[in-house]
Amino acid sequence: MKLCMIGTGYVGLVSGVCFADLGNDVVCVDKDVNKINLLKKGKIPIYEPGLSELVLKNYKNKRLTFSTDLKKSINTSDVIFICVGTPTKKSGSSADLSQIYNVASEIKSSVNSFKIIVTKSTVPVTTGDEIEKILSKKNKKKNFSVVSNPEFLREGEAIRDFTYPDRIIVGSNDIRSNRVLKNLYAPLISKGAQYVHTERRAAELIKYASNAFLATKITFINEIANLCEKIGINVEDISIGMGLDKRIGSRFLRAGPAYGGSCFPKDTKAITSTADKFKTNLSVIKSVIKSNENRSALLLNRVYEILNKKIKNKKITFLGVTFKANTDDMRDSSSLEMIPFLSKKGAKIKYYDPTGFKKEFSKIKNVNFANSIAEAVKGSDLVILHTEWNDFKSINFKKLHPSKNLKIYDMRNIYSPLKIKSQGFKYFGIGR
Repeated sequence: MKLCMIGTGYVGLVSGVCFADLGNDVVCVDKDVNKINLLKKGKIPIYEPGLSELVLKNYKNKRLTFSTDLKKSINTSDVIFICVGTPTKKSGSSADLSQIYNVASEIKSSVNSFKIIVTKSTVPVTTGDEIEKILSKKNKKKNFSVVSNPEFLREGEAIRDFTYPDRIIVGSNDIRSNRVLKNLYAPLISKGAQYVHTERRAAELIKYASNAFLATKITFINEIANLCEKIGINVEDISIGMGLDKRIGSRFLRAGPAYGGSCFPKDTKAITSTADKFKTNLSVIKSVIKSNENRSALLLNRVYEILNKKIKNKKITFLGVTFKANTDDMRDSSSLEMIPFLSKKGAKIKYYDPTGFKKEFSKIKNVNFANSIAEAVKGSDLVILHTEWNDFKSINFKKLHPSKNLKIYDMRNIYSPLKIKSQGFKYFGIGR
């Protein structure tokens, strides 16, 4: 099948490459000429394990191409996937759909025969209706079908999530497009993926509802962790005990910093905005948003206490600054709030992340990137384990930091408190 992916960001590139790997002819389109030229050279703009190898393999086999020519790419494809960004508007909490509608307008001018237009981007309910209106302004014969096919890719595990999905959600209001999409996903269905066909609006809402629920689980266990610290018990025992209940499940029950990334922050806000539009109060999700927004302040207060209320001139190391491991994504990472705050209070910050230097901190006073874990830890008063990269799980702090004055704040609970304490260091965790 001939596919066109509009947008070569995270969703568009990963999905396009994986579709090509299933044997389809895929063209990934982007208006960014520089990005397309880099992709043609095999240079990947995002960090995602295994992606580079798949790009090179399928590009070499000519199943995957890159282009800036949108009209040609649309004309030569059977199915067009819209994979552009839907960030939160600068004013308010609703999703900014300008890129979606701009693409729809461009598609309107390019369609030369029947096309299936698929929104892969996360979009609010009724977005498909609006796309259909835009396309209908010129295509009176309605030689198109608008479908919602939300993605469920976790950063750091995206290729596996695409290849072995729990479910495939396709929202369409006509039999023809459903048949085509089911055929496209047949290789994944044959491996056990559940194919769920719904109305288009239902598919749009499924994605938001799913992310809001997962965000709720994270926020819930973070609040329980706060209680555990007051009581003096281990939140991990609580997580295990809860997670063994099949009605609850163990995933997303790990206490830590505030949730971040490209999905949960914007999607929880977007679904509440949609609810407000339909005059429905999603009070639970609104509480989740508020609790998560307060999370970094609470952790900073803990840092304040760990350092005996003396932050000025303290040397603080951050191990990892991305919102989670196995990605270079800095969007809504709690480090973006914590590091500037500590710097403003007079701390001297060093950070190390396997994905390298971060421009977000380049203009902040007394914040420096370290080229290695050893360089980052050397001379520190406090090491904050912020992101659970594998690189950090077996660090010999005694070897890197001979002084017994070092304090370790393990925000991911990846270290054994007894082991750290046996080395002579002071250990602090989340909810333990």
